[in-house]
Amino acid sequence: MSFSIALAGKGGTGKTTMAGFLIRYLVDNDKIPVLAVDADANANLNEVLGLEVSETLGDAREEMKKGVASGITKDIFIEMKLQEAIVEASGFDLIVMGRPEGSGCYCAANALLTIYLDKLMNNYAFMVIDNEAGMEHISRLTTNNIDILLVISDPTRRGIQAAARIVELTDELGLNIGRKQLIINQEKKGQKEGIDRSIQEYELDLVGIVPEDTELQEFDLNGRPTVELDKDNKALKASYEIFDRIFN
Repeated sequence: MSFSIALAGKGGTGKTTMAGFLIRYLVDNDKIPVLAVDADANANLNEVLGLEVSETLGDAREEMKKGVASGITKDIFIEMKLQEAIVEASGFDLIVMGRPEGSGCYCAANALLTIYLDKLMNNYAFMVIDNEAGMEHISRLTTNNIDILLVISDPTRRGIQAAARIVELTDELGLNIGRKQLIINQEKKGQKEGIDRSIQEYELDLVGIVPEDTELQEFDLNGRPTVELDKDNKALKASYEIFDRIFN
């Protein structure tokens, strides 16, 4: 059974970048193999990781709804599509959930995907799920428990309030989560006092703060995979220190 880490946060907080850093950290520390799952409707984890994606599980759901070829069962079709959607890399694999484009019921396809995703996860030591702000993807598409939920927020009171709402949503959905921890990203000088006040107000478990970094911003603007940042990069170093506290 994989040790699962899910990341969530509102748009613009650097959640996907942090997911990429975490995957790199696990590989660098020989915590492999890792299954990276992009469950965000705005899927771009592959860009952070420098990978090309041609198939998503959303594509498989669309095809199955239209009907599979004669002589092949739905079970075999979904398992085949799941294997086709896996992008292999050094120390980790990536799979993109995608989202169905058409209308109608995807219940049968989702049920089969749940079964085969669960089987797939057993082949990995760690699973990193880059999720959207809402946690419905996890409750719909996997039956595994979540060991750690990392909520990523910017250093504003409004951002930390949004993070608190995400934590509340996990309770409403009845998700079984071992730890729920907050990472503040893109901190500027002079913001620490305000961060501390908001953390106390919303009673969140802060595990670390990542400073704003111009080099990281330049990578994003130029479309360069952020996992290629030098190990001396201050945002990457701060992230690794946070992950050390989480896993050691």
